[in-house]
Amino acid sequence: MWRSCLRLRGGGRHLLNSPRGGLTASEGPGPKPPAHARAYAPPAERKRFYQNVSVTEGEGGFEINLDHRKLRTPQAKLFTVPSEALAVAVATEWDSQQDTIKTYTMHLTTLCNTSLDNPTQRDKDQLIWAAAKFLDTDTVCCRVEEPETLVELQRNEWDPVIGWAERRYGVKIGSSTSIMGPSIPAQTREVLVSHLASYNMWALQGIEFVVSQLKSMVLTLGLIDLHLTVEQAVLLSRLEEAFQIQKWGNVEWAHDYELQDLQARTAAGALFVHLCSESLAVKHKLLQG
Repeated sequence: MWRSCLRLRGGGRHLLNSPRGGLTASEGPGPKPPAHARAYAPPAERKRFYQNVSVTEGEGGFEINLDHRKLRTPQAKLFTVPSEALAVAVATEWDSQQDTIKTYTMHLTTLCNTSLDNPTQRDKDQLIWAAAKFLDTDTVCCRVEEPETLVELQRNEWDPVIGWAERRYGVKIGSSTSIMGPSIPAQTREVLVSHLASYNMWALQGIEFVVSQLKSMVLTLGLIDLHLTVEQAVLLSRLEEAFQIQKWGNVEWAHDYELQDLQARTAAGALFVHLCSESLAVKHKLLQG
């Protein structure tokens, strides 16, 4: 573990072949970045105004210091996180900024701000249902009827993930070509909602963020459970687009940028979930020891 004060220095299966596995110290807002899902986005860019970044432990958790100023949220709350590992990860985001601060690349900071400020004033049940509603239009459950090559690709790539989720949670999910989407059994929904309820509010913010990126509860569960890698989850969520690119060609730089941006957001969300869950798990083990 880090010490209480840490200072940082200035169409076929070949499409998927990887292994398993605000600104707040002071000034006002600048130009806004593009909106993504439910992300709580602080100002886009400003000149870097600090030299050093450090982490200290306070009464309410772990805090981030920019030189001698404590980081605060867009609503001016003290930026305090429950996990030292999460604090170090956030501090690394701030320390990695160059001449300008690009807040739209600081996904962990954004997720922390959302958890602390809760700008949409959602409670735990609302967060759970915001994630669970994606079951009705889950990417891997909504299938095409043609062309046959894409039908086969979806079956080959998505069916194993659905099968894993059904076995893992003891539920029935299935898939559908209907424009109305899949018919998810009520018991399946209850089981998955109950599973989500086992997470704390911070972790749920991360889960809902990942679900909204992938447009899939099934892929998110696979990612959080380490059944899928970030690269696999993202490629599976973009399977039809990958099929079209293979058929018609890639738009220079645009598709690559979108892919990398989605991978960065998905990776940050998954890491956020684990770092927010880890602190409680460690505390629980210490209490039981």
